[in-house]
Amino acid sequence: MNNLALLKNIRVVLCAPRHPGNIGAAARALKTMGLSQLYLVGPQRFPDPEAEWRASRATDVLAGATVCTSLDEALAGVAFSVACSARSREVAVPAVTAREAAAQVIDVARTQPVAVVFGNETYGLTTAEVNKCRLVAAIPANPRYSSLNVAAAVQVFAYEMRMAAGDAPPQGRPRAMASHDEVEGFYGQLEAAMAETGFLNPEHPKKLMPRLRRLFARARLEKEEVNILRGILKALRNPKKRG
Repeated sequence: MNNLALLKNIRVVLCAPRHPGNIGAAARALKTMGLSQLYLVGPQRFPDPEAEWRASRATDVLAGATVCTSLDEALAGVAFSVACSARSREVAVPAVTAREAAAQVIDVARTQPVAVVFGNETYGLTTAEVNKCRLVAAIPANPRYSSLNVAAAVQVFAYEMRMAAGDAPPQGRPRAMASHDEVEGFYGQLEAAMAETGFLNPEHPKKLMPRLRRLFARARLEKEEVNILRGILKALRNPKKRG
């Protein structure tokens, strides 16, 4: 795949956007960098004339936007996702800079769909939303004032991804990474198995699942690896009796 053509494999997700002007500005930011997939999770006002006005000549991106009811729906089918957040917090996924994240996004996008996720204008992404992604990335900024308008943040990330697409050679044989749906299914099965054995107390889970998510996020699980892990869990929960 042509380096810039692979940008078509990248979807940008806005979670609970409140202001239609930011949706339009984000669409414009995408089009200027050669991206076109815009996903909106529970937008407060969309479609809206202000979004079209702010999009300028990127109304085709708005027209093709996919509206979802949940982040899981927006991430369905992607093999890799990055949460974009400037907030410092303890999360279950590795943290990198926007430039480092862009290089990883481009590497996966050569063969599989990927997503870059942005939060609400007021409170950003929740910890639960960040933990559904494989990485959390921040734009290096003034530590005394690191908050960017969401459309401006989209523009910076879109630029970094375009630059990474133009510069980076393929990194060896492509990996068939597990999709978001497959990894979330594994986490659900793992949590249920730990609860059954008493290793996890559902009423007092502490930080066990976030720490396990962080461990497996670093591994960047492949589809076959998830199948193996789920097979092991199934066998442990339902052992075959030996004659």
